[in-house]
Amino acid sequence: MGVPSPLGPVGERVPDVARIAVLRANALGDFIFVLPALDALRAAYPGAEIVLLGAPWHAELWRDRPGPVDRVLVVPPAPGIRGPDPGEPETPMAAFLAAAREERFDLALQVHGGGGNSNPVVAGLGARVTAGLRAEDAPPLDRWIRYVYYQHEVLRYLEVAALVGAPATTIVPTLAVTEADRAEAARVLGEPTRPRVALHPGATDTRRRWPAERFAEVARALVGDGCEVLVTGSPAEREVVDRVVAAAGVPVRPQVGTLSLGGLAACYAGCALVVANDTGPLHLAAAVGAATVGIYWIGNMINTGHPLRGRHRPIASWTVHCPVCGVDCTPGIYPHRPGDGECPHRDSFVGDVPVVEVVEAARELLA
Repeated sequence: MGVPSPLGPVGERVPDVARIAVLRANALGDFIFVLPALDALRAAYPGAEIVLLGAPWHAELWRDRPGPVDRVLVVPPAPGIRGPDPGEPETPMAAFLAAAREERFDLALQVHGGGGNSNPVVAGLGARVTAGLRAEDAPPLDRWIRYVYYQHEVLRYLEVAALVGAPATTIVPTLAVTEADRAEAARVLGEPTRPRVALHPGATDTRRRWPAERFAEVARALVGDGCEVLVTGSPAEREVVDRVVAAAGVPVRPQVGTLSLGGLAACYAGCALVVANDTGPLHLAAAVGAATVGIYWIGNMINTGHPLRGRHRPIASWTVHCPVCGVDCTPGIYPHRPGDGECPHRDSFVGDVPVVEVVEAARELLA
């Protein structure tokens, strides 16, 4: 191992590195958490090209955007890697890996889960040195660290970067907002004339959704305080956005599919506050500098809650049993642990978070 760092030991740096592949092909929030590890790689290997093996949306986001990613190579859909986009043509993984080997990667990092599916992909790139996470059922890479479920995601990936001699330079994810992003947000939203607050009531996993009626109560309180309130959502979240708007009973501005991801980043960067469930837009908002109030299930707060409190207030529900069947839904990490982590129900696990606590946190940050 190399010299120690504040976050632990750092491995030996790999000599003569010209090109680095990093596999991280999942959703928005998942990607935000790997940004500090990418920053660490950039600092340790300033002359190397960092190539993200990602999804089509990564390629769109990183087009003409400053940051630690130089290029995106779209990895094909495969079990445990990513699902297909609508209408996406099928590309065999073997063909993708054969083409990727022509890139002659010096380093290949797996920051895409426990490695059961992803470690073979990274090993198949033919890099001089591979490194990454390894669950008990996953094949090893050249340098690896054990995947343990309960660990903050940012620190998890920083430990992987450290394996190849890249110590942490920050623990806070940061994403640049471009002038094109700002122009799009201004064109769609106009410039704010009073404090602008965004509420994001959606989440792909419905167990993470605070009830729409609670978001509506927050909207009423903040409009009463003189704020302009946006309610953001993807086209798939239109129903929950409409429920918030209808229940609020005060003027709010729904924004469903009106902005690209870059435009949404600029929207949040221009907000005085973002209140959201634990989902990608919450972590995007924090990464572009917005103050946030996040509503978390306690297990997810351990892994993804923002570490700082100057401008961030994660508020947790301590519910661990399914509100329908009573099954302990905490992941069963070790054989003696009672939870099995799963049941068929998808009712909210965060419905018990009090409105007053969210409103008080919002007002404190806005003040």
